[in-house]
Formats: sequence, C-alpha cells, structure tokens
Amino acid sequence: MAELNNSERPAASSLKPLRTLFPFLKPYKGTLVAALGALLVASAAVLAMPVALRYLIDNGFVANDVETVNRYFGWFFAAAVGFGAFGALRFFLVTWLGERVVADIRNAVYKKVIHMDPTFFEVTKTGEVLSRLTTDTTLVQSISGVSLSIALRSTLNLFGGLVMLALTSIKLTLYILAGIPLIVLPVIVVGRRIRGLSRKAQDRVADTSGLAGETLNAMQTVQAFTLENLQIDRYGDAIRRSFIAAVKRIRTRAFLTALGIILVFGAITMILWTGSRAVLAGAMTGGQLAQFLMYSIFVGSSAAALSEVWGEIQRGAGAMERISELLSARPAIAEPEAPLKLAEPVKGKIEFDEVTFRYPSRPDEKAMDCFSLRVQAGENLAVVGPSGAGKSTSFQLLLRFYDPESGHIRIDGQDIAQLSPRNLREHIGLVPQDTVLFGESARENIRYGRPDASDEEIEAAARAAAADEFINALPDGYETFLGERGTRLSGGQKQRIAIARAILRDPPILLLDEATSSLDAQSEKLVQGALEKLMKNRTTIIVAHRLATVKKADRIVVMDQGRIEAIGTHEELKAGNALYARLAALQFGE
Repeated sequence: MAELNNSERPAASSLKPLRTLFPFLKPYKGTLVAALGALLVASAAVLAMPVALRYLIDNGFVANDVETVNRYFGWFFAAAVGFGAFGALRFFLVTWLGERVVADIRNAVYKKVIHMDPTFFEVTKTGEVLSRLTTDTTLVQSISGVSLSIALRSTLNLFGGLVMLALTSIKLTLYILAGIPLIVLPVIVVGRRIRGLSRKAQDRVADTSGLAGETLNAMQTVQAFTLENLQIDRYGDAIRRSFIAAVKRIRTRAFLTALGIILVFGAITMILWTGSRAVLAGAMTGGQLAQFLMYSIFVGSSAAALSEVWGEIQRGAGAMERISELLSARPAIAEPEAPLKLAEPVKGKIEFDEVTFRYPSRPDEKAMDCFSLRVQAGENLAVVGPSGAGKSTSFQLLLRFYDPESGHIRIDGQDIAQLSPRNLREHIGLVPQDTVLFGESARENIRYGRPDASDEEIEAAARAAAADEFINALPDGYETFLGERGTRLSGGQKQRIAIARAILRDPPILLLDEATSSLDAQSEKLVQGALEKLMKNRTTIIVAHRLATVKKADRIVVMDQGRIEAIGTHEELKAGNALYARLAALQFGE
C-alpha cells in the first residue's frame, strides 16, 4: 500500500474506476428505475414543448384563431408542468441516491481500514485515509447524485432533441451532426487533462490534512518547543501548493466550459442562419423554424452541460480510483480460510518457537532473532531488557498484529496463525504503556474492555483499578466526557482507566506493557494490589521497569537485541547475569 502516499500518482487512464460504484448502486435499483422513469417523463414533456410552439405559430397566429391559440398555450403550459413536476421528482430521487451511495461507500472504506493490520499504517498516512473518507467521497457523491442527474437529463435531451431535429429538417440536422466531432474531440482532450490535475489537487489536499492531523495530535509538543511559527509556515506552504494545484484545475476546467459553449452556440448560429434562409425561400414554415430553434437550444445546452459535467465525472473517476485502492487493500494478517478457535476454557500456555521477526519499516534489523520461550498456564512472567530489546515486540506478535518471518507462536498448543485474529484477541487483555482513551465518557472508555458489560460491572472494575475515587470526583462522575485522547486526565489516571478495562475483560492471558510506569507512588501501590488480584489464576506477561513488579514475578526473562540473555529469579539474575545486574542498578536502584 505504499502507493497511497505517492502524491504524484498518474491519473486514471479511463473511467473504469467508476465501475466500483455498481455494487453500491445495486441495492437501490428500485430507486434508480424510478428516477429513470421520472427522467423519461420529464424529457418527453420538455421535448413536447417545441411541438406545441410550432402548432401555436402555424395554426394559431397565422390563422388568427383565438381558440387554437388558447388550446396550444394550454398544451404548452401542461408540458411545462409535467417537466417541472417530474424534473423535481427525478432530482430528488437521484440526489437521495447520491447521498445514500456515498454513505455506504464511507461505511465500506471505514470497515476496510479498521480491519487493516499495523503494517498498513506504517506506510500510510492517517491524513491520506481521512482525505479519502471525506474529500474523495464528496466528489463521488457529486457524480452519483447531482452530476449523474444532469448527465442523464442532458444525454436524453441531447439525443431526443437530435431525433426531433431530424423530424423537423433532415438537412439542417445533418449540418449539426457534421459539426459534433468538432465539438466533442476538444472536450475529451481537455477533459483528460482535468482528470490528471484533479488527482494532483486531491493529493495536495490530503497533504494538508495529514500535516494538520499530526500537528493537532502533538499540540503540547509543538508549543513546548515553541514551534508554532514553524508549523504555521509548513502548513501555509502545504496550503499554497494545494491552492496552486486547484487553480490549475479550475483554469483548465474554465477553458473547457468556455470552449464547449463557444463551439456549441457557434454551430447553432450557423444552423439558424441557414434555417432562416430556408424560411425566406418557403422551404420551411415559421413554426418549423421556431420548433427547430428550440430543439437546437435543447441540444446545445445539453451538449454544453455534458461538457461541463464531464469535468466532474473525470474528477469523480479519479476520486473513485483512490477509494478503490483502499477498498481493494488486503491486510497482511489474513484470517485463514477455515479458522480454528481456541479450545474452551483457555488455559493460557504460551510458546514462542524459534521466532524471527523484522518490522516492515525496518527490514534490515531483526526485532526478534530465533526467540524461544515457554510460559506455563497461570505463570507470572516478567520481561526486562534495554530499549529495543524486543520486549513489546513479543506482545505485538502474540496479539498477531504481525506474523513472524519464521518460527511459530502457540497458545495451549494451537498455532495462532490458524486462529481467527478476533478469537485470539478475545482471550487476551492488554494494558499498554501509552494509554489510548476515546472521546467518550469515563464509563464508555472502561466499557471498551467488554462492550456488553453492565454499569455495575464497569464500576466494580474501576474500584478494583483504584479509579473509582477520581472518576466520582469528576464533574459528572462516570458520565464525564474525558476529552479527545483523554486530555482531561493525568497520565496515571489514564493508566488506571486502561487497567480497569483489562479487569473488566477478565481474560485468561494478560499483557502488561509497563502498566504502572506513569503512576506516582501512592497510585502505584493501589494499582499494584489490584493487578496482583487480577493476575491470579491467569497467565501474565509483564514488561516491567519497576523493581516491585519484577520481584514478585515467578520468572524473569532478560532480553537483548531480540534474544533471551537469561531466565531466572531476581536474586539469581542479579548474581549471575551482568546485563540484569546493570539494569537492576540503573532502573531499580540496586
């Protein structure tokens, strides 16, 4: 998926990406048929108006007959009413269809993205994905709604008008047909240019979204280092590039619109000049010329509308191509064709068997190197080591966010690669080092541990995690909105919310990634007691930097550069392993 970040991707070579819309339109074929029916009636009504005008002139004005004039005016007005009523119905149905289709596309894209693995997000900017969810889908909404409505109406009026022109005067119609290639070919050539410029303009918009997203998510860092002006300059530069790309597209599209109008109405002028000479020569009646004039206007305006909407269709094709890239993306972590499930009850025995792994973003560096480890069911295992030793990587692999390059990982003897990722993760609880909170209430943030939990269970988990007291002290208690990413809480409070989630989940396997690293001494003591209760009768692996946590572990694994250096108790390792002794001195104060 690296091509998602390539802002200079070539423009789509055709309108084939629009085929991706068909599956989204299919569920609403009834609405589409109704819209086409309304379109046919509206077009028939508008095409009947010039006929009424012809007979009004030839049979009413020429004959000086008031009744005939009244009758044909009535027909003319009836046709106008039909055109207005069914045109409005067509507009409503097609616009509704556009809104519905783009909502379904956004849901499909979000559903696809939320199931992608971490490898996808290592090479894909979040702003790029958001751009496709918003800006690109808005363009698709235009072509599947208003633009589609205009295109269908204009196409029907164009061909219907040409047929009626032929019935009125075949000679003048042939002149028009001969001039069509002179109009269409320049429009197609310029339209292709617009499509390429549209892709580049959308890429520049995605760049600005990505930059803004990164800045807003790191606002305190930006302000702490007084980088506001630097970020303003960078964003201004991105906006400038986006504006330049948009101006190029707008300029070309404006040229296309002017070219289409000039060519179309220049041709109409020539045809009407020829027709007026035919009337003077007696080859046509005044009514026929008026009828031909109105049909010429219909054909000309329809052709001009199509030339303008063609630019929108080109932009929509480019946007749909970008969306299709996401819809066709496949996660590197694939569910097996016939996934297995862990046998219940899950005991929690874990085996790493000769596991070697490199992160996709660092292919030359082994994060784990022939790593083998057996963790017994119910065991409390601590993992220590310097930064980059591979401690957290073991969690990433156990949760199957990545697959190892070689080797196997088993739970209760079952290779996790044969399991459904969802089934695997349902039996694992994670308390990460960097707690992620959502823009929800405290209650809903804890409920992420088990979405079907009752309010009483949520509050019990909060009490067990020593979070109940500070939550009740919030303005609205458990219903207090915690702010985006939990900005209203301290680091220690966030971590206790994360621990409450894990307690609520009550999994057979618990992963603690420096779960008490952000707590003060008092909070750590409270949480440590809660964790000790939580760790009973379940397999627990702890990445730890605190002596209290390490000392109480059944075994301690010392890691360095993706390998196991030593395994033992605190006293054994302090006496027999130089790396652990150094870590104990530096991190534990011994």
